[in-house]
Amino acid sequence: MRRLCHWIGALALTALLPITALAQNDETTTLEVGYMPILPVAQLFVMEGAGWTDEAGLNLELTRFSSGPAMVQALASGELDVMNFGIGPAMVARANGVPIKVLAASIQEQIGLIARGELANAFEGNDPAAAIAQFTETQGRKPKIATFPNGSVPYTVLRYWLEEQVGVDADAVDIVTMGASRVQQSLLAGAVDAASTLEPILSVVQQRDPDARVVARGSDMLPHQPGAVLAVREAVLEAHPEAIRKLVALHVRATEMLENDPAQAAPYVREFVGKRLISADTVKAALASPSSNYLADPHAILDATRTMAAFQRRIGTLKKPVDVDALFDTSVYDAVMASPETAAP
Repeated sequence: MRRLCHWIGALALTALLPITALAQNDETTTLEVGYMPILPVAQLFVMEGAGWTDEAGLNLELTRFSSGPAMVQALASGELDVMNFGIGPAMVARANGVPIKVLAASIQEQIGLIARGELANAFEGNDPAAAIAQFTETQGRKPKIATFPNGSVPYTVLRYWLEEQVGVDADAVDIVTMGASRVQQSLLAGAVDAASTLEPILSVVQQRDPDARVVARGSDMLPHQPGAVLAVREAVLEAHPEAIRKLVALHVRATEMLENDPAQAAPYVREFVGKRLISADTVKAALASPSSNYLADPHAILDATRTMAAFQRRIGTLKKPVDVDALFDTSVYDAVMASPETAAP
């Protein structure tokens, strides 16, 4: 009986060994990633579409959101490990006690103000303040400008442009907030006169409405404006430092493709943006747009982030102060750049 027990025990141990070995050799890390289907977070689409994440042992479980503020709500509920969203929502989340770190930039000066119809005509030969005044007088109403929800980057940049650059009060126009997909629909349907938005909406609207045009670029609205960023929960960074290093390295690699070979990146991006409802030519045009200024270096957006944070505090979209230096952790990016070979999985 004693021998039988030893034999059964040995057999059980042998049966368990492959499972234990598999667990030890399994280097795949699963991360819950939130994103919006917009070009400013195209690095995510490139690394996923090209298969780099699988090669690097990263299993990204993607959750799509209609806006950055919606992602902040998910964060507050304990969801998401990694976020690809605007710096505005990132600051709101951090200010409200959500422990996240911005590890890399994604894009800057990506917002544009696109106008159509009579408002576009009013900008002909007029500065922005005069154009708004002329439209209001001739049409008997204020121009309606669509943008993303309160606290988002497009909303904040629109307010900054109106109040700090143009020199008019925000109530000189009628700001209508909505999700990304509705911004494009509303503009094309003529429900609004303009939109403070980003690619590919800027390119799609101009292709479908020949009279629509971008009347202000990001550099006009808020110079060096920070846009989308790659952020992560602090607990995830502490628990999976190597996986997050790989993610940032792939982010850098994808940025290089977007900057140097947007045509190669276009098919990957198209899979995520518009669910193939947008033509390949439109995606290529959007990636080559003056509003598609991709970068990964978080140091490059620090000063403009401080400017945006101060403005958001003034207009009330950032209810609590945020320590921008505490929001950013540039060490992962710096380590990746110090070892360029790690940019490849």
